[in-house]
Amino acid sequence: MSAGPGYSLRQALPAEVLIGGNAVWSRYRQYPVFSARWLAGRSLLFCSVIAVVVVFTGTGISLALQDAGVGLRVALTQFAAFGLMAMLGPALATLVRHRRWPEARERKAVVLAVLAGMVLSYGIDRVASAYVEALVHPGLAALGMTPPRPPEPGAALKAFGMALNVAALVLVYGLFGGGLALRAYFSERRRWDGHRHAQALHALEGRVHEADLRLGVLQAQVEPHFLFNTLASVRALVRQDPAQAEATLDALVDFLRASIPRLRDGRGLETTLGQQLDLCASYLALMQVRTGGRLAWSVPDAPELRALPFPPALLITLVENAVKHGIEPRPGPGRIDVRACREDGMLEVRVEDDGAGLQPGLGSGMGLANVREQLAQRFGAQASLELQPRAGGGVVATLRLPVPDPAEVRA
Repeated sequence: MSAGPGYSLRQALPAEVLIGGNAVWSRYRQYPVFSARWLAGRSLLFCSVIAVVVVFTGTGISLALQDAGVGLRVALTQFAAFGLMAMLGPALATLVRHRRWPEARERKAVVLAVLAGMVLSYGIDRVASAYVEALVHPGLAALGMTPPRPPEPGAALKAFGMALNVAALVLVYGLFGGGLALRAYFSERRRWDGHRHAQALHALEGRVHEADLRLGVLQAQVEPHFLFNTLASVRALVRQDPAQAEATLDALVDFLRASIPRLRDGRGLETTLGQQLDLCASYLALMQVRTGGRLAWSVPDAPELRALPFPPALLITLVENAVKHGIEPRPGPGRIDVRACREDGMLEVRVEDDGAGLQPGLGSGMGLANVREQLAQRFGAQASLELQPRAGGGVVATLRLPVPDPAEVRA
């Protein structure tokens, strides 16, 4: 039976939740409080202790009254009474837990069950005590051992005595009848909550680590076709237009200088918006040279936003997509503009092109799919990527990410 996500009443507690329970007499604590196995183990322990106590009590009474029958009846009565007093509240609470109610309702019902057990225990104690007194009194009277009646106390002393008796009853019935178990129940729930939170955090860290690894692989891969095509263009220009070939090589070197060193020093997975904007600028400058000046572009300085953390490889993927699917398929001049702003606690970065526009299947490519996956793994539903037609032709790709706390940025 389930008692919340990952919480089975039939299985032993995980090591992260378990406290104690290694000794033979406390192994029942390896199971959830108020579970069937917990109740069985606790009952066996308490009944064993009660049995030893009532055997000594019954034996003493038998010897004192010289009547084994009275001693046996007293022992059996006390065993039944003490057993019910110890087990009634926990048994009711165990029935509640196995109802599989929602957590808030279960907690209230468990408390009420233990309190009901304490009240019933008081009644059982009174009945059992009266019965034992009725059994023992005639024998004591016959032996002249009837205790004298104490004098009637004054009002103040009587009130104090009643308060002391109530406190003693609450303490005895509370501890003996399930009060400690109730405390253990709430402690266990807190440990379970902490355990689940730790598991969720570990899973999230694992997903972020996986995302970082994928981003590292993506960032480490210089697009083969892009690199080969650039080098092929340089080779063709060496004889036809050496100046153009030299300009293309210079732009390629600037682009590689902006991207490769961060992979070498191990910081490729910890980048800022400013670094990604610089990478896009060097890439667009190279593509401008490669296209013979056909491409015009702009990348903002954004000094107030440059220090913000920004995942690597995402923005450059959108820019590459704009060149490949927007500018290259369309003859004539083209333009790509990168824009960035912060609004309502979100960082918005747009890549706009005036190229071929949205084509069937454009939004389902591997590059954009990887961008969406990385956003989902890093930011969940807080981040998004949208592709929309641009007024006048072309495409607008918009990234929205949550802006981190300023203290986190400074750290």
